[in-house]
Amino acid sequence: MGAFALAGCETGPRTEVSFEPVYLGLETRLLDGDLVNFLVQMTGARGVGDVETYAECAAAQYTLIRGYGFARHVRTNVDLKGGLWRGDAVYTISPALPRGFQTIDAEVVAAACEENGIPMV
Repeated sequence: MGAFALAGCETGPRTEVSFEPVYLGLETRLLDGDLVNFLVQMTGARGVGDVETYAECAAAQYTLIRGYGFARHVRTNVDLKGGLWRGDAVYTISPALPRGFQTIDAEVVAAACEENGIPMV
């Protein structure tokens, strides 16, 4: 029984990954009606998730600027070359909650982005 009690315990020191992002700007492109492309660039990301979050923040603010309340994630491609992370994301924007699993409430996401210091459109 003692072996099970120790199974979840950490025995070594924890190391935190340094997170010092530099947001290098973003570009938005209206593709067709409610379909929008967001191109973001940054350095200092811990991984793909940080780049995806930057694009999601751009999508949330853009959605609000257009007078809508919701967006649905279509796809995000992320690339890393020479320390420069690039994200190419596509979202649909809409006034009502769209169908699908990867939807965002633009007001909630934009507030979280502002709280975390992630720039938006």
